[in-house]
Amino acid sequence: MKKPELLAPAGDLEKLKMAIIYGADAVYLAGERFGLRTASKNFSIEEIEEGVNFAHSRGKKVYVTMNIVPHNEDLIGIEDYVKKLYDIKVDAVIVSDPGIFSIIRRTVPDMPIHLSTQASVTNYETIMFWYNHGIKRIVLARELSLKEIEEIIKRIPEDMEIETFVHGAMCISYSGRCLLSNYMVGRDANRGDCAHPCRWKYHLVEEKRPGEYFPVFEDDKGTFILNSKDLCMIEHIPQLVNAGIRSFKIEGRVKSAYYVATVVRSYRMAINEYFKDPHNYSFKKEWMDEIKKASHRDFTTGFYFGKPTEEDQVYGSSSYIRGYDFVGLVLDYDEKTGLATIEQRNRMFIGDEIEVFGPNKVHFTQRIENMWDEEGNEIDVAPHPQQIIKIKMDRPVEAWDILRKAREE
Repeated sequence: MKKPELLAPAGDLEKLKMAIIYGADAVYLAGERFGLRTASKNFSIEEIEEGVNFAHSRGKKVYVTMNIVPHNEDLIGIEDYVKKLYDIKVDAVIVSDPGIFSIIRRTVPDMPIHLSTQASVTNYETIMFWYNHGIKRIVLARELSLKEIEEIIKRIPEDMEIETFVHGAMCISYSGRCLLSNYMVGRDANRGDCAHPCRWKYHLVEEKRPGEYFPVFEDDKGTFILNSKDLCMIEHIPQLVNAGIRSFKIEGRVKSAYYVATVVRSYRMAINEYFKDPHNYSFKKEWMDEIKKASHRDFTTGFYFGKPTEEDQVYGSSSYIRGYDFVGLVLDYDEKTGLATIEQRNRMFIGDEIEVFGPNKVHFTQRIENMWDEEGNEIDVAPHPQQIIKIKMDRPVEAWDILRKAREE
């Protein structure tokens, strides 16, 4: 029984570092072209190289997405780009299109290539086709059940790795191949520019009653008929492991660094706990409680245990549930004075009760009794974005630990 890779999203360099510090075995990211998340900051070649060096120095991996559905003009520059990725020792690229795959194979034949979920792979024959062409890993379509995944893994070679999504937003269209955004606002989801119209509010209009908008359900606010709950499989780690899935993928390159740290940390703790003693493993509620402290929708298990029903949709709102704010990142800690140097991320006040957590440690709660600015002046509030302050901590902390605060009801 092999320990699966925990694969985390990296929308920028800080998120990459946060993911790795908080327990990811690998990260996936996009350069400034060819990826499917134009809404995230993405990486220049120099930033990719810095990220690769950071990851490799800690024994972790970096995969770069090149999984757009390209038009002719999108093919320009691929050869030079993949040569640079190869030179800076990126661990693999993720593609969906046979044309891009062909260009990479003839340009840098030794570059490992993973097949994106955008390729909509749902059966073992398709996997064998790609395996015989040199693909090293398949990211399966989200529309497969655990039973189907188990059957696929039994029928393919041992050295073909299977990766599946285990957490994050679910696309309403088949494995993300959606034309709705393109049709409605001219933004092509298959080229990285999705406007997320599946999250919008819809009403029904009858053609002979123009201007009369009827809610699809009896709700005067309308409804969100295409809005899926978020996938969350943290309660089912044993089933995923025993199915033979080699990489557990978390969605969310446009999510915050706080989201990445919180979700990765919980999955890391659950996976590690399972592998300590699989026979006596039991799920701990606090892992789910921690995940819920990051921005999320209600959760679903997607297609893993059967096709989603009406219970897997969110009909009342497209908003996220946000119970906590990320208020500070620990930069340094002085053991003698007990003072932590903090980079502010949201406003903090004297008297605030905060939670402090870090990788591989249980969170603790304390009240902010004193704060000082960079000049040593005592302050009552830290209002400025990324302001550097000092706080007296009740317990020792480390760089990269996070301070969060519950939102007021």
